[in-house]
Formats: sequence, C-alpha cells, structure tokens
Amino acid sequence: MADMFANLAVWFHDVFVKQLDAWVILGFIAQACFSMRFVLQWIASERAKRSVVPVAFWFFSLFGGALLLIYAIQRKDPVFIAGQGMGLLIYVRNLWLIANEKKAVTKVD
Repeated sequence: MADMFANLAVWFHDVFVKQLDAWVILGFIAQACFSMRFVLQWIASERAKRSVVPVAFWFFSLFGGALLLIYAIQRKDPVFIAGQGMGLLIYVRNLWLIANEKKAVTKVD
C-alpha cells in the first residue's frame, strides 16, 4: 500500500510539477475560461427558472476554445486540435446568428 501511494506521489509530481511551464499555465487559464461558460449558463438558468444560454456563454466558448486550440497546437495533440477547431466554428456561427437576429429586431422597430 505504501508503494502505491509513493508511485502516485511520483506520478503527480511528474505530471503537475515537472511539466509546469508557461504553456501548462496557459492551458489551465484556457480551461478555466472555457469552464466559466457552464457556470454562467447555470446561474442564468437558475435566475430565469428555465434553461437559458446567454450570449456571454458563446463568448466564453470562443475565447476559451481559441486558447485551448493554441495550447493543443503547441502540444501537437491531433484529437484536441480537431475538437477545438470544430467547436470554434460552432461558437462563431452562433454569435453570427445572434447578431443577425438582433439586426432583424432593430430593423422592425
């Protein structure tokens, strides 16, 4: 049992301490930005007492996703690159649709 804990401690040190550099810090910041969209959506939905996706959700998605894509490119992770790249297209498209909807409402008024 002591060996298992020692091995786990070595693994944590190798993963979270030895590899700590500016890129890992950027990755954590990017992941925090990306995760904030869920917190924001949860708070907005709780306040409205229904499911709500605020515009800021898409901006956090775009900003966090772009930073994660940069991180994934630097790490040369093809799965992460493809996933974040496709996500960015969806986030931009949603923001585009929201902007068009606001323009249409403004023209009617």
